[in-house]
Amino acid sequence: MKIDVTLTDKNEAYIIKNLYPLYLHDLSGHHGLIPGHIPNVHGIFEESIEYKTLTDQYDVQNIWWNKPGCLHPFLIRVDEIPAGFALIATPPHCSKGIDYFVNEFFLLQPFRGNGVAENAAIQVFESFKGKWELFTNPSERNIVAQKFWRRTMSNYTNSNFEEECGETFDGYKLIFRFNNTDH
Repeated sequence: MKIDVTLTDKNEAYIIKNLYPLYLHDLSGHHGLIPGHIPNVHGIFEESIEYKTLTDQYDVQNIWWNKPGCLHPFLIRVDEIPAGFALIATPPHCSKGIDYFVNEFFLLQPFRGNGVAENAAIQVFESFKGKWELFTNPSERNIVAQKFWRRTMSNYTNSNFEEECGETFDGYKLIFRFNNTDH
């Protein structure tokens, strides 16, 4: 199995945009009946009723390809098949003192459970050196992701990472931090 993680440009943006609604659907199972995590009246996973089509939602995502060097949209492929994505932000789109923030990380169901996600995450981490941060939902509905990030952080950093629950710009989250400058 060949796992490739590549930075995308505007020509490949549509692939991540095609996967994004599946990611939002996946997240909905971790949040329950919270606006933004259930479809709006038009069937789009957004709080606002202004989003009537997936095209409307796609347009909002263009920021990821309009800020090269600041926002980094990675596509994960397995044997050349799109399998997921990682959206990585840098200042000013992350917490003070953080160089890289895992804004979104997603892998399609058929590719889970066989090391693809951990391999892809490590490829992303190796793309940039510095202070990293990521958030995940701390609820019991999200145990699988919490275990994944703990295992991945432990393996990648040789257990040299921080983990805490707290308030973030995105609400109360489980927060992971590490520094791979010397990695």
